Amino acid sequence: MTDQGRLNANEARLKGLLLRALAGEAPAYQAWLKELSAHLRAYFRKRLTRFPDEVEDLVQESLLAIHNQRHTYDADLPLTAWVHAIAKYKLVDLLRRRARRDALTDPLEDESDFLVATDSEAAEAKRDVGKLLGQLPDRQRLPIVHTKLEGLSVAEAARLTGMSESAIKVGVHRGMKALAVMILESSVDRSFSPVRPHEH
Repeated sequence: MTDQGRLNANEARLKGLLLRALAGEAPAYQAWLKELSAHLRAYFRKRLTRFPDEVEDLVQESLLAIHNQRHTYDADLPLTAWVHAIAKYKLVDLLRRRARRDALTDPLEDESDFLVATDSEAAEAKRDVGKLLGQLPDRQRLPIVHTKLEGLSVAEAARLTGMSESAIKVGVHRGMKALAVMILESSVDRSFSPVRPHEH
């Protein structure tokens, strides 16, 4: 199979699983998250060759954003393009944080084509994230809040919390994984209430 053929098959498989999940099939959503995780991991590995340690955190951040914004997906459009818009936004956000932290000078890509949620969608997503974060122990919640939401460096978060820098890094990594598990469990517990794909 050609590379294009593989891409088309991947698109069809992912899109089919999401549409079944949006129709109320929790098992399809579980399968979709698993395949999407692998897809995002490959996407970020290609673009973060200098920062391989950031890949897993970006995968989890993207999964959380995609979960919160799944109702905005337009079924008439390619799923991978929608996913990549969210992933690209997360990638640039990471590069901005590192630029502020490490004074990097790499040019960032134009952001005009990024997915932009409405104010109400953003507020809803923020509430969802807040609820999930509230379930984490402080050793995971605080590192995520300070480094991922407030944009502090690991050293700054360590000074603020009294934790070691290694504890901050471990807390972020484990906390992001825990958030991904919570998303999956909450969707299954609620039998993944049907959400209609975005319509024009």
